Amino acid sequence: MNSGSLSRLLQGFFTSRLLEQQGASPHTVASYRDAFRLLLGFAGERLQRAPSALTMTDFGPAFLGDFLLHLEADRHNSVRTRNGRLSALRAFFRYVSMTEPALAL
Repeated sequence: MNSGSLSRLLQGFFTSRLLEQQGASPHTVASYRDAFRLLLGFAGERLQRAPSALTMTDFGPAFLGDFLLHLEADRHNSVRTRNGRLSALRAFFRYVSMTEPALAL
């Protein structure tokens, strides 16, 4: 998979899935956007790479678990806020599994 796949998948998730198919509210889109800003920032620091150099394979279950722990421990987010971020991640990975079945595993 090329490094552009992550950006293509994120763009498709926001434009096609959230806005066109689901008609998500501006508040939902903003919340999901913030979740991915935090995730990409965390990934950039942790993996020492620019967000544009990240691929889907960088986001394994252990890495995402570390991200959720980071939200609670380092950013002092409540469980409710962390779970909101988790909902955004779950929605994105469901979209990825439908769009790119090879990445579903």
